[in-house]
Amino acid sequence: MFGLEKPAGQPKPGRSGGFPKMASVGDFNVLSSSIPATKVELSVSCRNLLDRDTFSKSDPICVLYTQAIGNKEWREFGRTEVIDNTLNPDFVRKFIMDYFFEERENLRFDFYDVDSKSPNLSKHDFLGQMFCTLGEIVGSQGSRLEKSIVGIPGKKCGTVIVTAEELGCCRDSVLMQFCANKLDKKDFFGKSDPFLVFHRSNEDGSFTICHKTEVIKNTLNPVWQAFKISVRALCNGDYDRTIKVEVYDWDRDGSHDFIGEFTTSYRELSRGQSQFNVYEVINPKKKGKKKKYVNSGTVTLLSFLIETEVSFLDYIKGGTQINFTVAIDFTASNGNPSQPTSLHYMNPYQLNAYGMALKAVGEIIQDYDSDKMFPALGFGARLPPDGRVSHEFALNGNPQNPYCHGIDGVMEAYYRSLKSVQLYGPTNFAPVINHVARYAASVKDGSQYFVLLIITDGVISDMAQTKESIVNASKLPMSIIIVGVGPAEFDAMEELDGDVVRISSRGKFAERDIVQFVPFRDYIDRSGNHVLSMARLAKDVLAEIPEQFLSYMRVRGIKPSPAPPPYTPPIHVLQTQI
Repeated sequence: MFGLEKPAGQPKPGRSGGFPKMASVGDFNVLSSSIPATKVELSVSCRNLLDRDTFSKSDPICVLYTQAIGNKEWREFGRTEVIDNTLNPDFVRKFIMDYFFEERENLRFDFYDVDSKSPNLSKHDFLGQMFCTLGEIVGSQGSRLEKSIVGIPGKKCGTVIVTAEELGCCRDSVLMQFCANKLDKKDFFGKSDPFLVFHRSNEDGSFTICHKTEVIKNTLNPVWQAFKISVRALCNGDYDRTIKVEVYDWDRDGSHDFIGEFTTSYRELSRGQSQFNVYEVINPKKKGKKKKYVNSGTVTLLSFLIETEVSFLDYIKGGTQINFTVAIDFTASNGNPSQPTSLHYMNPYQLNAYGMALKAVGEIIQDYDSDKMFPALGFGARLPPDGRVSHEFALNGNPQNPYCHGIDGVMEAYYRSLKSVQLYGPTNFAPVINHVARYAASVKDGSQYFVLLIITDGVISDMAQTKESIVNASKLPMSIIIVGVGPAEFDAMEELDGDVVRISSRGKFAERDIVQFVPFRDYIDRSGNHVLSMARLAKDVLAEIPEQFLSYMRVRGIKPSPAPPPYTPPIHVLQTQI
Protein backbone atom coordinates (compact mmCIF):
# COMPACT_ATOMS: atom_id res chain seq x y z
CA MET A 1 0.00 0.00 0.00
CA PHE A 2 1.62 3.28 -1.08
CA GLY A 3 2.47 5.69 1.68
CA LEU A 4 0.37 3.99 4.35
CA GLU A 5 1.51 1.94 7.28
CA LYS A 6 0.24 -1.60 7.06
CA PRO A 7 -2.78 -1.73 9.33
CA ALA A 8 -2.31 -3.79 12.44
CA GLY A 9 -4.73 -6.50 13.54
CA GLN A 10 -7.13 -8.69 11.64
CA PRO A 11 -9.40 -7.48 8.83
CA LYS A 12 -12.92 -6.71 9.86
CA PRO A 13 -15.20 -9.64 8.93
CA GLY A 14 -17.25 -9.02 5.81
CA ARG A 15 -15.39 -5.79 4.96
CA SER A 16 -12.01 -6.86 3.73
CA GLY A 17 -10.94 -5.23 0.50
CA GLY A 18 -13.91 -2.87 0.59
CA PHE A 19 -11.80 0.29 0.54
CA PRO A 20 -9.41 1.31 -2.23
CA LYS A 21 -5.66 1.52 -1.86
CA MET A 22 -4.20 4.92 -1.33
CA ALA A 23 -2.43 6.86 -4.09
CA SER A 24 0.81 8.62 -3.36
CA VAL A 25 0.72 12.43 -3.44
CA GLY A 26 3.32 12.32 -6.21
CA ASP A 27 0.60 11.14 -8.60
CA PHE A 28 -0.96 14.55 -8.75
CA ASN A 29 1.53 17.11 -7.48
CA VAL A 30 1.66 19.71 -10.24
CA LEU A 31 5.05 20.89 -8.99
CA SER A 32 6.50 17.43 -8.47
CA SER A 33 9.78 18.38 -10.13
CA SER A 34 11.00 19.84 -6.85
CA ILE A 35 12.56 17.61 -4.23
CA PRO A 36 10.56 17.40 -1.01
CA ALA A 37 12.20 18.89 2.05
CA THR A 38 11.15 15.79 3.93
CA LYS A 39 8.31 13.35 4.48
CA VAL A 40 5.84 13.73 7.32
CA GLU A 41 3.52 11.18 8.84
CA LEU A 42 0.07 12.42 9.88
CA SER A 43 -1.78 10.71 12.75
CA VAL A 44 -5.51 11.44 13.23
CA SER A 45 -7.63 11.21 16.39
CA CYS A 46 -11.17 12.51 17.06
CA ARG A 47 -13.07 13.38 20.19
CA ASN A 48 -16.86 13.51 20.63
CA LEU A 49 -17.89 12.60 17.08
CA LEU A 50 -21.58 12.67 16.18
CA ASP A 51 -23.42 9.44 16.98
CA ARG A 52 -25.36 8.33 13.88
CA ASP A 53 -26.11 4.74 14.97
CA THR A 54 -29.32 3.96 16.85
CA PHE A 55 -28.31 0.95 18.90
CA SER A 56 -24.54 1.47 19.15
CA LYS A 57 -21.96 4.21 18.60
CA SER A 58 -20.67 5.32 15.15
CA ASP A 59 -18.08 3.24 13.25
CA PRO A 60 -15.83 6.09 12.04
CA ILE A 61 -13.39 6.31 9.14
CA CYS A 62 -11.29 9.34 8.11
CA VAL A 63 -10.77 10.19 4.42
CA LEU A 64 -8.02 12.67 3.51
CA TYR A 65 -8.23 14.85 0.39
CA THR A 66 -5.55 17.11 -1.11
CA GLN A 67 -6.21 20.00 -3.46
CA ALA A 68 -4.68 20.23 -6.93
CA ILE A 69 -2.82 23.51 -7.40
CA GLY A 70 -4.24 24.59 -10.74
CA ASN A 71 -7.94 23.75 -10.76
CA LYS A 72 -8.53 23.54 -6.98
CA GLU A 73 -10.12 20.12 -7.44
CA TRP A 74 -10.13 17.92 -4.32
CA ARG A 75 -8.69 14.46 -4.80
CA GLU A 76 -8.74 11.56 -2.40
CA PHE A 77 -5.31 10.91 -0.87
CA GLY A 78 -6.18 7.97 1.35
CA ARG A 79 -8.34 6.48 4.10
CA THR A 80 -7.72 5.25 7.60
CA GLU A 81 -9.09 1.97 8.88
CA VAL A 82 -12.66 1.80 10.26
CA ILE A 83 -12.88 1.64 14.06
CA ASP A 84 -16.02 -0.01 15.41
CA ASN A 85 -18.32 1.49 17.91
CA THR A 86 -16.52 4.63 19.15
CA LEU A 87 -16.95 8.40 19.13
CA ASN A 88 -13.29 8.92 20.16
CA PRO A 89 -11.21 7.08 17.55
CA ASP A 90 -7.39 7.09 17.49
CA PHE A 91 -6.76 5.87 13.95
CA VAL A 92 -3.80 3.50 13.58
CA ARG A 93 -3.25 3.93 9.87
CA LYS A 94 -1.14 7.01 9.06
CA PHE A 95 -0.93 9.30 6.04
CA ILE A 96 2.62 9.82 4.74
CA MET A 97 3.04 12.99 2.67
CA ASP A 98 5.84 14.86 0.94
CA TYR A 99 6.39 18.17 2.73
CA PHE A 100 7.58 21.32 0.93
CA PHE A 101 8.04 24.46 3.05
CA GLU A 102 7.48 26.66 0.00
CA GLU A 103 4.17 25.15 -1.09
CA ARG A 104 0.75 25.60 0.42
CA GLU A 105 -0.74 22.11 0.61
CA ASN A 106 -4.48 22.40 1.33
CA LEU A 107 -5.95 19.40 3.16
CA ARG A 108 -9.49 18.26 3.89
CA PHE A 109 -10.31 15.54 6.40
CA ASP A 110 -13.81 14.02 5.96
CA PHE A 111 -15.32 11.69 8.56
CA TYR A 112 -17.97 9.03 7.92
CA ASP A 113 -19.88 6.49 9.97
CA VAL A 114 -19.39 3.27 7.95
CA ASP A 115 -22.63 1.30 7.59
CA SER A 116 -21.70 -1.37 5.02
CA LYS A 117 -18.70 -2.75 3.16
CA SER A 118 -19.30 -0.48 0.16
CA PRO A 119 -16.26 1.72 -0.74
CA ASN A 120 -18.72 4.35 -2.07
CA LEU A 121 -18.71 7.13 0.55
CA SER A 122 -22.23 8.30 -0.38
CA LYS A 123 -23.50 5.02 1.07
CA HIS A 124 -22.27 6.01 4.56
CA ASP A 125 -23.32 8.71 7.04
CA PHE A 126 -21.30 11.95 6.84
CA LEU A 127 -19.97 13.01 10.28
CA GLY A 128 -18.39 16.32 9.26
CA GLN A 129 -15.07 17.64 7.96
CA MET A 130 -12.06 19.81 8.80
CA PHE A 131 -10.00 22.03 6.48
CA CYS A 132 -6.38 23.06 7.12
CA THR A 133 -2.97 23.24 5.42
CA LEU A 134 -0.02 20.92 5.98
CA GLY A 135 1.98 23.97 7.09
CA GLU A 136 -0.67 24.77 9.71
CA ILE A 137 -0.23 21.29 11.26
CA VAL A 138 3.58 21.40 11.13
CA GLY A 139 3.62 25.01 12.40
CA SER A 140 1.34 24.31 15.40
CA GLN A 141 2.94 23.85 18.81
CA GLY A 142 4.47 20.38 18.94
CA SER A 143 3.19 19.93 15.35
CA ARG A 144 -0.21 19.07 16.86
CA LEU A 145 -3.30 20.80 15.46
CA GLU A 146 -6.67 20.55 17.21
CA LYS A 147 -9.68 21.92 15.31
CA SER A 148 -13.46 21.68 15.41
CA ILE A 149 -15.15 19.40 12.89
CA VAL A 150 -17.75 21.32 10.84
CA GLY A 151 -20.15 20.65 8.00
CA ILE A 152 -23.46 19.68 9.60
CA PRO A 153 -25.51 22.83 10.34
CA GLY A 154 -26.78 23.16 13.89
CA LYS A 155 -24.76 20.19 15.18
CA LYS A 156 -21.65 20.03 17.31
CA CYS A 157 -19.52 17.56 15.36
CA GLY A 158 -16.66 17.18 17.84
CA THR A 159 -12.95 17.89 17.34
CA VAL A 160 -10.10 16.37 15.35
CA ILE A 161 -6.46 16.21 16.44
CA VAL A 162 -3.86 15.84 13.67
CA THR A 163 -0.22 15.31 14.61
CA ALA A 164 2.70 15.54 12.16
CA GLU A 165 5.87 13.51 12.69
CA GLU A 166 8.87 13.99 10.42
CA LEU A 167 10.15 10.69 9.09
CA GLY A 168 13.81 10.28 9.82
CA CYS A 169 14.86 8.93 6.40
CA CYS A 170 18.12 8.11 8.18
CA ARG A 171 19.47 11.63 8.71
CA ASP A 172 22.45 10.35 10.73
CA SER A 173 26.07 10.84 9.72
CA VAL A 174 29.06 9.02 11.19
CA LEU A 175 32.49 10.38 12.03
CA MET A 176 35.01 7.50 11.82
CA GLN A 177 38.77 7.15 12.09
CA PHE A 178 40.93 4.15 11.15
CA CYS A 179 44.58 3.12 11.46
CA ALA A 180 46.47 0.10 10.12
CA ASN A 181 49.36 -2.06 11.32
CA LYS A 182 52.02 -4.10 9.51
CA LEU A 183 50.57 -3.71 6.03
CA ASP A 184 52.35 -5.51 3.19
CA LYS A 185 55.33 -3.64 1.73
CA LYS A 186 54.57 -2.96 -1.94
CA ASP A 187 57.18 -0.39 -2.99
CA PHE A 188 60.64 -1.50 -4.12
CA PHE A 189 62.60 1.36 -2.59
CA GLY A 190 60.33 2.45 0.25
CA LYS A 191 57.41 1.27 2.29
CA SER A 192 53.79 1.41 1.00
CA ASP A 193 51.66 4.57 0.50
CA PRO A 194 48.34 3.18 1.80
CA PHE A 195 44.76 4.41 1.42
CA LEU A 196 41.34 2.85 2.08
CA VAL A 197 38.35 2.54 -0.29
CA PHE A 198 34.86 1.92 1.19
CA HIS A 199 32.05 0.26 -0.80
CA ARG A 200 28.44 -0.36 0.17
CA SER A 201 26.71 -3.48 -1.13
CA ASN A 202 23.63 -3.22 -3.34
CA GLU A 203 20.53 -5.39 -3.37
CA ASP A 204 21.89 -7.38 -6.35
CA GLY A 205 25.19 -8.22 -4.62
CA SER A 206 27.25 -5.62 -6.52
CA PHE A 207 29.24 -2.89 -4.72
CA THR A 208 29.16 0.91 -5.01
CA ILE A 209 32.11 3.05 -3.91
CA CYS A 210 31.13 5.50 -1.18
CA HIS A 211 34.37 6.87 0.31
CA LYS A 212 38.15 7.07 -0.22
CA THR A 213 40.58 8.13 2.49
CA GLU A 214 43.63 10.28 1.84
CA VAL A 215 46.98 8.62 1.04
CA ILE A 216 49.53 8.35 3.87
CA LYS A 217 53.03 8.28 2.34
CA ASN A 218 55.78 5.76 3.09
CA THR A 219 54.45 3.81 6.07
CA LEU A 220 53.12 0.34 6.88
CA ASN A 221 51.37 1.68 10.01
CA PRO A 222 49.22 4.59 8.76
CA VAL A 223 46.75 6.62 10.84
CA TRP A 224 44.16 8.19 8.53
CA GLN A 225 42.26 11.39 9.31
CA ALA A 226 38.74 11.06 10.70
CA PHE A 227 36.08 11.41 7.98
CA LYS A 228 32.35 12.05 7.99
CA ILE A 229 29.89 10.09 5.85
CA SER A 230 26.10 9.90 5.85
CA VAL A 231 24.61 6.60 7.00
CA ARG A 232 22.53 6.66 3.84
CA ALA A 233 25.69 6.71 1.69
CA LEU A 234 27.45 4.09 3.81
CA CYS A 235 24.70 1.46 3.98
CA ASN A 236 21.47 3.08 2.74
CA GLY A 237 20.14 2.97 6.29
CA ASP A 238 20.41 -0.85 6.44
CA TYR A 239 22.59 -1.52 9.49
CA ASP A 240 23.34 -5.15 8.55
CA ARG A 241 24.27 -4.56 4.90
CA THR A 242 27.83 -5.57 3.98
CA ILE A 243 30.42 -2.81 3.79
CA LYS A 244 33.59 -3.82 1.90
CA VAL A 245 36.86 -2.00 2.62
CA GLU A 246 39.83 -2.34 0.26
CA VAL A 247 43.41 -1.34 1.12
CA TYR A 248 45.64 -0.05 -1.69
CA ASP A 249 49.20 1.15 -2.11
CA TRP A 250 49.11 4.42 -4.05
CA ASP A 251 51.17 4.70 -7.27
CA ARG A 252 51.72 7.93 -9.13
CA ASP A 253 50.69 6.38 -12.46
CA GLY A 254 47.27 5.39 -11.07
CA SER A 255 47.95 1.63 -11.17
CA HIS A 256 47.47 1.33 -7.39
CA ASP A 257 48.57 -2.00 -5.92
CA PHE A 258 45.93 -4.03 -4.10
CA ILE A 259 47.10 -4.91 -0.55
CA GLY A 260 43.94 -6.68 0.66
CA GLU A 261 40.38 -6.26 1.87
CA PHE A 262 37.92 -6.97 4.69
CA THR A 263 34.17 -6.70 5.21
CA THR A 264 32.11 -5.27 8.05
CA SER A 265 28.68 -3.66 8.59
CA TYR A 266 27.33 -0.52 10.18
CA ARG A 267 26.13 -2.54 13.16
CA GLU A 268 29.63 -3.96 13.75
CA LEU A 269 31.30 -0.57 13.33
CA SER A 270 28.81 1.03 15.74
CA ARG A 271 30.35 -1.00 18.60
CA GLY A 272 33.18 1.53 18.40
CA GLN A 273 36.80 0.89 19.36
CA SER A 274 36.99 -2.72 20.60
CA GLN A 275 38.48 -6.11 19.80
CA PHE A 276 35.51 -6.61 17.42
CA ASN A 277 36.71 -3.76 15.23
CA VAL A 278 40.24 -4.97 14.46
CA TYR A 279 40.11 -6.44 10.96
CA GLU A 280 42.54 -8.74 9.21
CA VAL A 281 43.37 -7.47 5.74
CA ILE A 282 43.20 -10.46 3.39
CA ASN A 283 44.57 -10.73 -0.14
CA PRO A 284 42.63 -13.69 -1.66
CA LYS A 285 45.31 -14.36 -4.34
CA LYS A 286 48.09 -14.59 -1.75
CA LYS A 287 45.92 -16.71 0.53
CA GLY A 288 45.32 -19.18 -2.31
CA LYS A 289 49.03 -19.45 -3.17
CA LYS A 290 50.78 -19.50 0.21
CA LYS A 291 49.94 -22.10 2.84
CA LYS A 292 51.57 -20.11 5.66
CA TYR A 293 49.77 -16.85 4.69
CA VAL A 294 48.11 -15.23 7.72
CA ASN A 295 47.16 -11.74 6.53
CA SER A 296 48.45 -8.61 4.84
CA GLY A 297 48.20 -6.53 8.02
CA THR A 298 45.31 -5.29 10.18
CA VAL A 299 43.02 -2.26 10.12
CA THR A 300 41.63 -0.92 13.40
CA LEU A 301 38.67 1.37 14.00
CA LEU A 302 39.87 4.13 16.36
CA SER A 303 36.62 6.04 16.83
CA PHE A 304 32.97 6.01 15.74
CA LEU A 305 30.70 8.95 16.47
CA ILE A 306 27.08 9.31 15.29
CA GLU A 307 25.83 12.81 14.42
CA THR A 308 22.20 13.48 13.55
CA GLU A 309 21.66 16.12 10.86
CA VAL A 310 18.97 18.50 12.03
CA SER A 311 16.29 19.85 9.69
CA PHE A 312 14.23 23.02 9.43
CA LEU A 313 11.27 21.10 10.87
CA ASP A 314 13.25 20.13 13.98
CA TYR A 315 13.52 23.83 14.87
CA ILE A 316 9.86 24.59 14.08
CA LYS A 317 8.82 21.60 16.21
CA GLY A 318 11.08 22.82 19.01
CA GLY A 319 9.18 26.12 19.07
CA THR A 320 11.23 28.46 16.84
CA GLN A 321 8.88 31.17 15.58
CA ILE A 322 9.03 32.68 12.09
CA ASN A 323 8.23 36.40 12.26
CA PHE A 324 7.03 37.87 9.00
CA THR A 325 7.25 41.61 8.19
CA VAL A 326 5.96 43.23 5.00
CA ALA A 327 7.36 46.42 3.43
CA ILE A 328 5.64 47.98 0.42
CA ASP A 329 7.10 50.48 -2.04
CA PHE A 330 4.92 53.63 -2.17
CA THR A 331 7.17 55.67 -4.46
CA ALA A 332 5.86 57.75 -7.37
CA SER A 333 7.60 55.54 -10.00
CA ASN A 334 4.77 53.02 -9.46
CA GLY A 335 2.27 55.38 -11.13
CA ASN A 336 -0.92 57.06 -9.89
CA PRO A 337 -3.11 54.45 -8.07
CA SER A 338 -6.24 55.79 -9.75
CA GLN A 339 -4.87 54.94 -13.23
CA PRO A 340 -5.12 51.37 -14.68
CA THR A 341 -1.44 51.58 -15.75
CA SER A 342 -0.32 51.96 -12.12
CA LEU A 343 1.17 48.99 -10.28
CA HIS A 344 -0.88 50.23 -7.29
CA TYR A 345 -4.12 50.50 -9.33
CA MET A 346 -7.13 50.07 -7.05
CA ASN A 347 -9.13 47.71 -9.24
CA PRO A 348 -12.43 46.81 -7.53
CA TYR A 349 -12.59 43.48 -9.39
CA GLN A 350 -9.14 41.96 -8.99
CA LEU A 351 -5.90 42.26 -7.05
CA ASN A 352 -3.18 44.54 -8.39
CA ALA A 353 0.42 43.31 -8.74
CA TYR A 354 1.28 44.29 -5.13
CA GLY A 355 -1.81 42.60 -3.74
CA MET A 356 -1.15 39.38 -5.67
CA ALA A 357 2.47 39.12 -4.53
CA LEU A 358 1.51 39.86 -0.94
CA LYS A 359 -1.23 37.25 -0.85
CA ALA A 360 0.82 34.50 -2.54
CA VAL A 361 3.83 34.72 -0.25
CA GLY A 362 2.00 35.74 2.88
CA GLU A 363 -0.46 32.88 2.89
CA ILE A 364 2.39 30.38 3.10
CA ILE A 365 4.45 32.21 5.72
CA GLN A 366 1.46 32.87 7.99
CA ASP A 367 1.07 29.16 8.79
CA TYR A 368 4.40 29.30 10.66
CA ASP A 369 3.57 32.37 12.73
CA SER A 370 1.51 31.34 15.75
CA ASP A 371 -0.12 34.70 16.55
CA LYS A 372 -0.69 35.59 12.86
CA MET A 373 0.14 39.23 13.68
CA PHE A 374 2.34 40.87 11.03
CA PRO A 375 4.03 44.29 11.12
CA ALA A 376 3.24 45.95 7.78
CA LEU A 377 5.32 48.93 6.69
CA GLY A 378 5.39 51.30 3.73
CA PHE A 379 8.26 53.43 2.39
CA GLY A 380 8.69 56.36 0.00
CA ALA A 381 5.38 58.19 0.61
CA ARG A 382 4.29 61.58 1.97
CA LEU A 383 2.10 61.10 5.01
CA PRO A 384 -0.85 63.14 6.21
CA PRO A 385 -1.38 65.61 7.75
CA ASP A 386 1.88 67.51 7.10
CA GLY A 387 3.18 65.71 3.99
CA ARG A 388 6.48 64.59 5.52
CA VAL A 389 8.28 61.84 3.56
CA SER A 390 8.66 58.52 5.41
CA HIS A 391 10.73 55.43 4.57
CA GLU A 392 9.31 53.37 7.41
CA PHE A 393 5.62 54.03 8.19
CA ALA A 394 2.96 51.72 9.59
CA LEU A 395 0.33 50.80 6.99
CA ASN A 396 -2.36 50.73 9.68
CA GLY A 397 -1.46 54.30 10.70
CA ASN A 398 -0.29 53.24 14.19
CA PRO A 399 3.53 53.56 14.53
CA GLN A 400 3.39 52.19 18.11
CA ASN A 401 1.59 49.03 16.95
CA PRO A 402 2.11 48.36 13.21
CA TYR A 403 0.73 44.80 13.51
CA CYS A 404 -2.07 43.59 11.23
CA HIS A 405 -4.07 40.42 11.82
CA GLY A 406 -3.27 37.83 9.17
CA ILE A 407 -2.55 38.50 5.51
CA ASP A 408 -6.13 39.74 5.07
CA GLY A 409 -5.41 42.40 7.70
CA VAL A 410 -2.23 43.43 5.84
CA MET A 411 -4.17 43.66 2.54
CA GLU A 412 -6.84 45.82 4.20
CA ALA A 413 -4.21 48.17 5.70
CA TYR A 414 -2.41 48.37 2.33
CA TYR A 415 -5.56 49.42 0.44
CA ARG A 416 -6.50 51.87 3.19
CA SER A 417 -3.10 53.60 3.15
CA LEU A 418 -3.19 53.88 -0.66
CA LYS A 419 -6.17 56.19 -0.19
CA SER A 420 -4.50 58.40 2.43
CA VAL A 421 -0.80 58.75 1.51
CA GLN A 422 0.80 60.44 -1.50
CA LEU A 423 3.26 58.35 -3.56
CA TYR A 424 6.60 60.15 -3.53
CA GLY A 425 10.27 59.12 -3.18
CA PRO A 426 13.14 58.39 -3.12
CA THR A 427 13.18 54.54 -2.94
CA ASN A 428 15.19 53.73 0.18
CA PHE A 429 15.37 50.08 1.35
CA ALA A 430 17.87 50.49 4.20
CA PRO A 431 15.39 51.92 6.78
CA VAL A 432 12.97 48.95 6.60
CA ILE A 433 15.86 46.43 6.60
CA ASN A 434 17.33 48.15 9.68
CA HIS A 435 13.86 48.20 11.28
CA VAL A 436 13.61 44.38 11.14
CA ALA A 437 17.33 43.96 11.98
CA ARG A 438 16.78 45.82 15.29
CA TYR A 439 14.23 43.17 16.32
CA ALA A 440 16.38 40.28 15.01
CA ALA A 441 19.42 41.59 16.94
CA SER A 442 17.50 41.31 20.21
CA VAL A 443 16.83 37.53 19.87
CA LYS A 444 19.84 35.61 18.60
CA ASP A 445 19.21 32.43 20.62
CA GLY A 446 17.39 30.58 17.81
CA SER A 447 13.92 31.02 19.35
CA GLN A 448 12.88 33.44 16.57
CA TYR A 449 13.72 34.00 12.92
CA PHE A 450 12.65 37.06 10.92
CA VAL A 451 11.59 37.24 7.27
CA LEU A 452 11.19 40.63 5.59
CA LEU A 453 9.19 40.72 2.37
CA ILE A 454 9.91 43.86 0.31
CA ILE A 455 7.60 44.42 -2.68
CA THR A 456 8.99 47.05 -5.02
CA ASP A 457 9.10 48.32 -8.61
CA GLY A 458 12.88 47.92 -8.33
CA VAL A 459 14.05 51.51 -8.82
CA ILE A 460 16.39 51.86 -5.79
CA SER A 461 17.98 55.13 -4.59
CA ASP A 462 20.14 54.04 -1.62
CA MET A 463 22.13 51.11 -3.05
CA ALA A 464 25.26 51.67 -0.91
CA GLN A 465 23.30 51.97 2.37
CA THR A 466 21.13 48.96 1.45
CA LYS A 467 24.21 46.82 0.79
CA GLU A 468 25.66 47.84 4.15
CA SER A 469 22.36 47.00 5.89
CA ILE A 470 22.29 43.55 4.21
CA VAL A 471 25.92 42.77 5.15
CA ASN A 472 25.14 43.68 8.77
CA ALA A 473 21.86 41.72 8.73
CA SER A 474 23.62 38.59 7.41
CA LYS A 475 24.91 38.02 10.97
CA LEU A 476 21.35 38.06 12.33
CA PRO A 477 18.48 35.52 12.32
CA MET A 478 16.76 37.04 9.30
CA SER A 479 16.12 36.63 5.57
CA ILE A 480 14.99 39.20 3.02
CA ILE A 481 12.68 38.41 0.11
CA ILE A 482 12.42 41.01 -2.64
CA VAL A 483 9.57 40.69 -5.13
CA GLY A 484 9.98 43.02 -8.09
CA VAL A 485 6.73 44.12 -9.75
CA GLY A 486 6.33 45.92 -13.06
CA PRO A 487 8.38 46.07 -16.28
CA ALA A 488 11.62 47.70 -14.99
CA GLU A 489 15.10 46.24 -15.44
CA PHE A 490 15.94 44.62 -12.12
CA ASP A 491 19.74 44.57 -12.38
CA ALA A 492 20.14 46.26 -8.98
CA MET A 493 17.85 43.68 -7.34
CA GLU A 494 19.80 40.80 -8.94
CA GLU A 495 22.97 42.30 -7.46
CA LEU A 496 21.39 42.38 -3.98
CA ASP A 497 20.34 38.72 -4.36
CA GLY A 498 24.02 37.71 -4.19
CA ASP A 499 23.51 34.30 -5.81
CA VAL A 500 26.20 35.01 -8.40
CA VAL A 501 28.51 37.34 -6.46
CA ARG A 502 28.34 37.48 -2.66
CA ILE A 503 27.23 40.97 -1.65
CA SER A 504 29.79 43.24 0.04
CA SER A 505 30.01 46.71 1.54
CA ARG A 506 33.21 48.67 2.29
CA GLY A 507 35.29 45.53 1.77
CA LYS A 508 33.19 43.42 4.14
CA PHE A 509 31.35 40.45 2.63
CA ALA A 510 27.97 39.16 3.82
CA GLU A 511 28.45 36.29 6.25
CA ARG A 512 25.77 34.25 4.40
CA ASP A 513 23.31 34.72 1.55
CA ILE A 514 20.09 36.14 3.04
CA VAL A 515 18.42 37.80 0.03
CA GLN A 516 16.15 36.10 -2.50
CA PHE A 517 14.88 38.18 -5.46
CA VAL A 518 12.14 37.19 -7.90
CA PRO A 519 10.67 39.28 -10.75
CA PHE A 520 6.89 39.09 -10.49
CA ARG A 521 6.32 39.36 -14.25
CA ASP A 522 7.80 35.87 -14.76
CA TYR A 523 4.85 34.39 -12.85
CA ILE A 524 1.88 36.18 -14.38
CA ASP A 525 -0.34 33.74 -16.20
CA ARG A 526 -1.45 35.23 -19.53
CA SER A 527 -4.82 33.52 -19.23
CA GLY A 528 -5.37 35.49 -16.03
CA ASN A 529 -5.33 32.33 -13.92
CA HIS A 530 -3.72 34.00 -10.94
CA VAL A 531 -3.78 30.90 -8.77
CA LEU A 532 -1.18 28.95 -10.72
CA SER A 533 1.12 31.95 -10.90
CA MET A 534 0.75 32.48 -7.16
CA ALA A 535 1.68 28.88 -6.43
CA ARG A 536 4.80 29.11 -8.61
CA LEU A 537 5.74 32.51 -7.24
CA ALA A 538 5.43 31.44 -3.61
CA LYS A 539 7.42 28.32 -4.39
CA ASP A 540 10.38 30.13 -5.95
CA VAL A 541 10.30 32.92 -3.39
CA LEU A 542 10.32 30.67 -0.35
CA ALA A 543 12.41 27.69 -1.46
CA GLU A 544 15.67 29.22 -0.12
CA ILE A 545 14.32 30.14 3.34
CA PRO A 546 14.86 26.75 5.07
CA GLU A 547 18.51 26.62 3.95
CA GLN A 548 19.12 30.28 4.92
CA PHE A 549 17.51 29.56 8.29
CA LEU A 550 19.69 26.43 8.81
CA SER A 551 22.86 28.27 7.76
CA TYR A 552 22.27 30.82 10.56
CA MET A 553 21.65 28.09 13.15
CA ARG A 554 24.72 26.09 12.03
CA VAL A 555 27.09 29.09 12.08
CA ARG A 556 25.88 29.96 15.60
CA GLY A 557 25.96 26.34 16.81
CA ILE A 558 22.29 26.53 17.81
CA LYS A 559 20.60 23.15 18.17
CA PRO A 560 16.79 22.77 18.01
CA SER A 561 14.96 22.76 21.35
CA PRO A 562 13.41 19.40 22.18
CA ALA A 563 9.86 19.11 20.86
CA PRO A 564 7.10 19.04 23.50
CA PRO A 565 6.18 15.47 24.54
CA PRO A 566 3.86 13.76 22.05
CA TYR A 567 0.16 14.04 22.71
CA THR A 568 -1.33 10.96 24.37
CA PRO A 569 -5.06 10.61 23.76
CA PRO A 570 -6.93 10.35 27.08
CA ILE A 571 -9.33 7.65 25.88
CA HIS A 572 -8.22 4.21 24.70
CA VAL A 573 -10.83 2.28 22.78
CA LEU A 574 -10.63 -1.28 21.52
CA GLN A 575 -9.86 -0.90 17.81
CA THR A 576 -10.66 -3.10 14.86
CA GLN A 577 -9.45 -2.52 11.33
CA ILE A 578 -10.87 -3.34 7.95
